[in-house]
Amino acid sequence: MAEIKPVEDVLLAVDVQYDFMPGGALAVARGDEVVPVINRLARAFSHVVLTQDWHPRAHVSFAANHAGRQPFETMTLPYGEQVLWPVHCVQDTHGAALHRDLHVPHARLVIRKGHHEHVDSYSAFLEADRATPTGLEGYLRNVGAKHVWIAGLATDYCVAWSALDARAAGFDVTVIEDACRAIDLDGSLDKAWREMNAAGIARVRADDIKETK
Repeated sequence: MAEIKPVEDVLLAVDVQYDFMPGGALAVARGDEVVPVINRLARAFSHVVLTQDWHPRAHVSFAANHAGRQPFETMTLPYGEQVLWPVHCVQDTHGAALHRDLHVPHARLVIRKGHHEHVDSYSAFLEADRATPTGLEGYLRNVGAKHVWIAGLATDYCVAWSALDARAAGFDVTVIEDACRAIDLDGSLDKAWREMNAAGIARVRADDIKETK
């Protein structure tokens, strides 16, 4: 049984947004199943942070913004290889909104990422140029957080990148596997778990977590 401490432990709920739900622009299979699990988990955490993909319509990661390119192709951009995605989570659209059934009224912070037009941002900590911070690391240090527990969408992209960056920043990190769902593009899920395991990131299920009183 994994125990959480009210001051030191933070739940990071990643991109629980309509465009990643079944029927959304970049749907994650069974993505809606994470919502009740995250709601239940959040009740055990006094400190919750949410993230929100928040792209301008002209975002560099959208295949529609590159002539002749199709979604899920890759191309090389100044900061490295980029998967080209369907247009999704455009600022101030329904698809970018947090799911209406996500009930975490005590969440303290919402980190919006991917809002710079010329660089993508899977991670809640660093954008894809691997140099531009979101500010989350500094915030967590300022509030005394030591352990980041991660749930949300999608396991093999925004969850994994966030987990790896949190670990590289020196935090203990646990991914709650049944509170996540994956895209699994060309073996990306297996690759993500291998990388997270190698980095020392723990893997638990929601029922394994209890609050320390």
